[in-house]
Amino acid sequence: MLDDEQRKLLGEFVRAHRERLLPEPPAGRRRTPGLRREELAARAGISATWCAWIEQAREVQASPQALGRLATALNLTRAERAYLFQLAGRRDPEAEAHEDIEDAPASLRAVVDALSHPAYGLDRFWNACCWNLAAAELFEGWLSDGCQRNLLRFIFLDPGSKALIPAWEERARRVLAEFRADYSHSFNDPQMNAVLDVLRRESPLFAKIWKEQVVLDREGGVRAFIHPARGALRFEQYTFRPTDRPDYKLVMLVPA
Repeated sequence: MLDDEQRKLLGEFVRAHRERLLPEPPAGRRRTPGLRREELAARAGISATWCAWIEQAREVQASPQALGRLATALNLTRAERAYLFQLAGRRDPEAEAHEDIEDAPASLRAVVDALSHPAYGLDRFWNACCWNLAAAELFEGWLSDGCQRNLLRFIFLDPGSKALIPAWEERARRVLAEFRADYSHSFNDPQMNAVLDVLRRESPLFAKIWKEQVVLDREGGVRAFIHPARGALRFEQYTFRPTDRPDYKLVMLVPA
C-alpha cells in the first residue's frame, strides 16, 4: 500500500508527462496542455477513471502490465519508466528481461582497460564480460581462455578456487548471499533460473547454502588470495555499477 506522499508524487509525475504529449493528429486550440486523460487512457488501453484516480492520488491498484502500457503511452525513457514503477511500488516485468548484449558496455570496458590493478566486469548472471591483464593473471583458472567464466561456477565447481581463496567456504557463502540480492531483480528470468538449476544440480554445497536464504549487500573489504606463482596476496575490493547499464557491475581489486 502506497502512503499519501508516494501517491501524490505518482500522480504529479503522470500528469506532468501527460501534459507534455501532443495529440495525434495535432488539434487546434485546447484549454488544457498536452493530452486529455481520456486520450492518454485510450493510448494505454486503460480506463479514463483509473487514469484520473492516479493523478488525483487516490488509492488504486496498478498492475505491472497496466503500468507498462501507461509508460509506453507516455513515451517514457528507461529512467523515467523505472521511476514510475518505483513510485507505484511495482516490479517492472521488462526490467527482468534485459536485451542480451554479447559484449560488455563500452563504459565498463573503458574503465577496466584503464586500470593497472585487477579489474573485471560482471553481467547480471555474474559472468565475467570483460577483464584486464592483471585480473587474468590473478584468476588464471577463471579468466583464462576456454574456461566457463561464470563467477559462481568458478567458485563452486572449479577445484582451483579452493586453492586460490583462503577460508574458501566462508567466502563462497558470502558471494552467494550477495548474488541472491541481485537475483531478486531477475527471479522470473528463465536464463537466470537455468544458471541456478545447473549450480544446484552440480554442487551440493551450493544447493545447501541456497536453501538457507541468506541475502547480503555486496560490500568491499580485504580479499586474500594464495596465487600459485606469487604466493599470498591481499587486495581491497570495490564494486561499482555503470549508470548506463546498472545490471552490470565493475569489480576492482586495489593492492592492500
